[in-house]
Amino acid sequence: MVLNKFFKIFLFLLFSTYCFAHGMSESEKQIISEGGNLHFIYIGAVHMLWGYDHLLFVLGVIFLLKSFKDIVKYITAFTLGHSITLIIATFNSIAINYYLIDAIIALSVCFIGYVNIKTLKNQFEHRVNMIFVIFSLGLIHGLGLSTRLQQLQLSSDNLLLNILSFNLGIELGQIIALLIMLFFINILRKSKNFKSFSFSINIFIIFAGIYFFIVQVYEYKNSLNTQYSQVLNKWNEEIKIIIPSHGDKEYKFRIEKDRQIEFEWSVSNDVNLYFDYHGDPDGAVNGYFKSYKESTQSSDRGKLIAPFTGIHGWYWKNDTQFDVIITLKVKGDYKRLDL
Repeated sequence: MVLNKFFKIFLFLLFSTYCFAHGMSESEKQIISEGGNLHFIYIGAVHMLWGYDHLLFVLGVIFLLKSFKDIVKYITAFTLGHSITLIIATFNSIAINYYLIDAIIALSVCFIGYVNIKTLKNQFEHRVNMIFVIFSLGLIHGLGLSTRLQQLQLSSDNLLLNILSFNLGIELGQIIALLIMLFFINILRKSKNFKSFSFSINIFIIFAGIYFFIVQVYEYKNSLNTQYSQVLNKWNEEIKIIIPSHGDKEYKFRIEKDRQIEFEWSVSNDVNLYFDYHGDPDGAVNGYFKSYKESTQSSDRGKLIAPFTGIHGWYWKNDTQFDVIITLKVKGDYKRLDL
């Protein structure tokens, strides 16, 4: 009865992480881009704790740990592996489609579950150096972490320190997850039914890995279709703009007369914001400006052929109780004023 309860807890914890997915939210990206190294550490830890594939992998590795010496060897091998590829890939801007990497990581989860079941049945012969295997799988996990980190606007001046801070956060998250899992596993080791429980958990790990592999392959296929669509209608830039609760913000471009700009913007969570899309001619007096559109919406798109040379853009006002993020996509002949 107790084992069933623990098994249900494991199921809840592991599948609840899937709801948060493995990527980073737009708000997390903005926080880490504008924050210091402490923010990199925080986001790294949170990313690890909500990364269902990494958690499943760590859970599977736990069943290989028979002593404190094993814990040190296996976790060190995994840490070295993912640290190497995280640093090298990010530092050299080696970008790989993260759905493809996550699909491979899902297969690594299946492999660990398979090894555990074979070990439980005394059918696994240690002809393969498992330390080397864990190290190699760590290299793959590091590529997955790097693809996520490269989604951010990293500072070239502090790039190495930012990467190391993010990696430190990953390690802290890994230690927290490991301690929690070891706590429950060590309690269950005292049960005479532990072997049955271990078998059930590892069967679950294998099927979860297969499920996540299918999901990632599906998402990978969709990402290829999306990339193809973007090639057909590629935006020059995608800009993230945070507007604080009960705050406002302007974002503008300098456009020469008769030049064209095409745009599309949307608000996170489909929140309706008041906005005024307008232009300020060069040399205008008494605060004159021309309003192109004034409304309250959650998104907008269109084209503008500048009627005069000057500053053109948006004023947004956020009357909600929480911060919102505007995703602005643009292409055309313009100059950003925030550069």
